[in-house]
Amino acid sequence: MQTPCYLIDKTRLLPNMERIAWLREESGAKSLLALKCFATWSVFDFMAQYMDGTTSSSLYEARLGAEKFGGETHAYSVAWADDEIAPVLAVSDKVIFNTRSQLERFATPSEGHVRGLRINPGVSTSGFDLADPARPFSRLGEHDPAAIAPVADMISGFMFHNNCENADFDRFDEMLTHIEDRFGPLIDRMEWISLGGGIHFTGDGYPIERLAERLKRFAEQHGVQVYLEPGEAAITNSTTLEVTVLDTMFNGKNLAIVDASIEAHMLDLLIYRETAQVGDDTGPEEWMICGKSCLAGDIFGTSRFPAPLVPGDRLSVRDAGGYTMVKKNWFNGVKMPAIAVREMDGTVRCVRSFDYDDFAAALS
Repeated sequence: MQTPCYLIDKTRLLPNMERIAWLREESGAKSLLALKCFATWSVFDFMAQYMDGTTSSSLYEARLGAEKFGGETHAYSVAWADDEIAPVLAVSDKVIFNTRSQLERFATPSEGHVRGLRINPGVSTSGFDLADPARPFSRLGEHDPAAIAPVADMISGFMFHNNCENADFDRFDEMLTHIEDRFGPLIDRMEWISLGGGIHFTGDGYPIERLAERLKRFAEQHGVQVYLEPGEAAITNSTTLEVTVLDTMFNGKNLAIVDASIEAHMLDLLIYRETAQVGDDTGPEEWMICGKSCLAGDIFGTSRFPAPLVPGDRLSVRDAGGYTMVKKNWFNGVKMPAIAVREMDGTVRCVRSFDYDDFAAALS
């Protein structure tokens, strides 16, 4: 396998899919893959056996979900443009508006289509202001029940999205209770409710049985079909970024320069100041893993290895599925990682590779 390369391992993807399917069976909640997190459609046929469809944040994502995944297609956008509304209605089962004004603006063209409205409950679990949907002056959803009530008859469902990497069931329960207390009478008028993504229920030790019971109770109490929108939870620990050491140096620390870049290939590490998980991080040798772009801070992080690194060594950056391939870019013209899939029988197939023509085609 040439590097750099994103490697999706179906044997590691399967446990997430099985937990998602179990949760649907026990709670009645349907699960839609959040394409904003993961949209590598070469494994959609595999995931579609366990999930109910996709949810999107744009027209192009909605179309990709409808064409490549199937099942239900929920289409949401922070703001639909005039020339997007007809195409998005054509490919979606449900269209979700971010604001009352957008709902009213597109009331006539969307008449007869299943419509929803995003609600901002004013609470979240995000530890980063950048990603906090409930931050002050947030544009993400309506927040006032009094303003929502007059248009409630125009829609049949709400979307709440206020969890972010939330592995704490008690916090989820607390926020859902807050939602019920504040929006309960409006929820009772709906047919379906999406509770969004960001619930880390496929993580080790998560009390998924308690989650199933809470979701089922919520659905029965309010008479609604519940949807979840797992992104990271669906693909966590399934994908690595395979890289090769190109050069080494010492400037007070051992440095290894690899054939990939966080700026171009794992942008979330840079945005949220996070450190990559490289190898098993054991051994006496401590090395800083550096990207090959010209950005001074293009650093994957520091890890430990059994022996000194040398050019030609292969390294695996773990958990490189979520918010990576959907954000990859051509910064510095660094070679785009290929995309490969390891099948259940262990065979590996390259499903996409990129070259200079792709780089040139992304520009003009």
